[in-house]
Amino acid sequence: MKLKKGNLYLIPCTLGDTSPFEVLPLLVIKAVEHIDHYIVEHEKSARHFIKSIVPKKSQPGLHFQLINKFTNTEEIPAMLSPCFEGYDVGVISDAGCPGIADPGASVVEQAHLNGIKVVPLVGPSSILMAMMASGFNGQNFAFNGYLPIDKRDRKDEIKRLEKLSSESNQSQLFIETPYRNNQMLESLTAVLHDDTRLCIACDITLPTEFIKTTTIALWKKIKVDLNKRPTLFIIQK
Repeated sequence: MKLKKGNLYLIPCTLGDTSPFEVLPLLVIKAVEHIDHYIVEHEKSARHFIKSIVPKKSQPGLHFQLINKFTNTEEIPAMLSPCFEGYDVGVISDAGCPGIADPGASVVEQAHLNGIKVVPLVGPSSILMAMMASGFNGQNFAFNGYLPIDKRDRKDEIKRLEKLSSESNQSQLFIETPYRNNQMLESLTAVLHDDTRLCIACDITLPTEFIKTTTIALWKKIKVDLNKRPTLFIIQK
């Protein structure tokens, strides 16, 4: 009798230091209760997350494989070996939903190639939640990841995204390394047209959450400190 393959569960986690029971449904807890094999970015943070939602789960019995931006793609298929032995495997991101702006997408790709069922679970996605709260076009938007670090290249990219937004009526999302958020805001207010709208969504789901949409002309008059705070920037021309 052929052994039934295990499933690949995409397990969302919190976006910061907040209670998982405030943002995660019961289905996530049930999945973690029965899964012992995980693919994660950092073992320490993954163990902490698992313990926070299922405190009685045996930690010594857990198995972890690491994936990050330095992982060789040739290593990924072997990470799914527990599935071929009949075990379910969970993918946990450092924050939010696996596979969205996250190296877990490579694991999902391999799962499909190998006929392994992929099960996405509900949880907080900063990208989607920022779009929900922005008031911008939710039927046509693009996530652009990080913009260039070089000032000239970044200026050119901001102009390009503004033009693309205007021509396509497309909301443009991007992020920055948290300690450079304030510099990004300075660049945006210096480069974008005054009537272009900017949404800043910061610390989503946390007690310090800040979400505001207004024109660049008004952003020039607003004082907000985004330093070291997870932030999404969205522009709509």
